[in-house]
Amino acid sequence: MHVEVTGSGPPLVLLHGWAMHGGVFAPLVARLRDRHTLHVVDLPGHGYSRDSAVPLDLPACAAAIADCVPPAPWCGWSLGGLIALHAASRDPAQVTALAMLCASPRFVRSEDAADPWPYAVSADVFRDFATGLRSDYRGTLDRFVALEAFGSDHAKDEMRAMRDGLLLRGEPAADVLADGLELLQTSDLRGVLPTLPVRSAWLAGRRDRLVDPRAMRAAAALAPRSRLHVVEHAGHAPFLTHADEVAAQLVAFMDDRAVDPGRAA
Repeated sequence: MHVEVTGSGPPLVLLHGWAMHGGVFAPLVARLRDRHTLHVVDLPGHGYSRDSAVPLDLPACAAAIADCVPPAPWCGWSLGGLIALHAASRDPAQVTALAMLCASPRFVRSEDAADPWPYAVSADVFRDFATGLRSDYRGTLDRFVALEAFGSDHAKDEMRAMRDGLLLRGEPAADVLADGLELLQTSDLRGVLPTLPVRSAWLAGRRDRLVDPRAMRAAAALAPRSRLHVVEHAGHAPFLTHADEVAAQLVAFMDDRAVDPGRAA
């Protein structure tokens, strides 16, 4: 598995989202590398890990990443958040703190009155993307990028950045993309939150149309030692459009202090 190591200081692990690669974090890396040694992972089947034999499931990914990085806080964006949350719940000695960046313990809505989770997308969204991968691979990736950027004040810039960077490390493996969509559609990690053994930060985009900030607020409320921050005017990738704010929140969280609004990371 490919892990890029850059910067100096205490370690921090960064996990990207579906169909992307670690290069998407470039704006965040630029702001954090003077404060932290960053371990930027390409998930199996993505980027420079395209030919990795590690299956894209939560236990296998968490174990493979843990073998490649030192004990550290893990920050997971979107799909990467599911992997980070799973790892933190199982191995707090390895994952010493958890930052969920536009990530939810459950991405799919539940209308069950006995077990509601209303602030999420319909399962049909992921089923449609899975069908689209088989008939129009490039078009499906393009539609997903558009969904990620939708709602942001800087949607066009965000979309352009993700589209331009999407294939810079090669095309992600189609079967792995299907596996990733299955993870997003079926995973439900809400049950681990009340006993989460590490402190957590939940960083949401106010205008995120994929991970509703209300879902992140509800998740944070379930976890002990949690904090929530909502980035106003941001969509699903606030580290692209509001990198200074996201970096400041991450630095403050890892330093275990509140953010000073007048001070950048």
